Amino acid sequence: MLAAVTGAEGFIGSHLVEALVARGARVRAMVLYNSFNSWGWLETLPSTVLDEVEVVLSDVRDASAVLEFLRGADVVYHLAALIAIPYSYRAPSSYLETNARGTLNVLEAARQLETPRVVHTSTSEVYGTARQVPIDERHPLQAQSPYAASKIAGDKLVESFHLSFGLPVVTLRPFNTFGPRQSARAVIPTIISQIAAGKPSVHLGATAPTRDFTFVSDTAAAYLAVATAGSEAVVGRTLNAGTGTEISIGAVATLIGQLMDRTIEVVQDPERLRPDASEVMRLVSDSSQLRALTGWQPEHSFEDGLRDTIRWFTDPENLARYKVDLFTL
Repeated sequence: MLAAVTGAEGFIGSHLVEALVARGARVRAMVLYNSFNSWGWLETLPSTVLDEVEVVLSDVRDASAVLEFLRGADVVYHLAALIAIPYSYRAPSSYLETNARGTLNVLEAARQLETPRVVHTSTSEVYGTARQVPIDERHPLQAQSPYAASKIAGDKLVESFHLSFGLPVVTLRPFNTFGPRQSARAVIPTIISQIAAGKPSVHLGATAPTRDFTFVSDTAAAYLAVATAGSEAVVGRTLNAGTGTEISIGAVATLIGQLMDRTIEVVQDPERLRPDASEVMRLVSDSSQLRALTGWQPEHSFEDGLRDTIRWFTDPENLARYKVDLFTL
């Protein structure tokens, strides 16, 4: 089977590539074109994995490039996106181009090529602050940031292509994924990297919001589950992927400090705060549909995932990849 993965050089994308190779798939990986010929996190994978991967420098915003990338694929996993919420306040049009226009290009190419299965990536941020918990797929969509708005646009394009053209798509909506190789703009790597670098205090944004954290290998397993499930079960559906457990950002910082054997002082950094009405205060998933339809369930507890993530970030070679002294948007 040939699996095409957009956004393959990123955090979740690189873990998905590993999981696909472990399953015996041939992988074609789209990496955003750059003059450095950088493959992002794919460059850190073992050669035994990369030997099974065809890396293509391309751009999801270019329709003709996407068409060539998808040609011959049995399944496409569409992960390419701009995902940093703070930067979406500064450059909203770039989010629309990548997250909506890029998704449209994938859908058009898959329709033309009659790709057997398209797995589209959504985000729990499209729900905004929970109106009721746990959040199931019927929860209203609330665009509390330009990022969320661009993802809602992509999700609705996917829905329209299924209803209008019968495109065999399924939308996976992960809640907050964490683990090795995650950007330091995300809260868990931010906390761990600051502690590992010996900072006297940990700078964070709001600490009251709650999140539903899923370890990255469990999220990758959710992608595989929806890609291989029977068409009647999942095609045309949007499915949440999460643990169903919430924890506040402040409690996460305390727990990480305990696991790293450090007493930490948390300092609220105004630069890291979202606008009041844009902050999503509570996210906790109902992933019962995904579990019932595919048999998926998380295999890692939150603490076990944190331990694995801490081990990775505290490796000096890995920590050196991060600019701990800078706030990453």
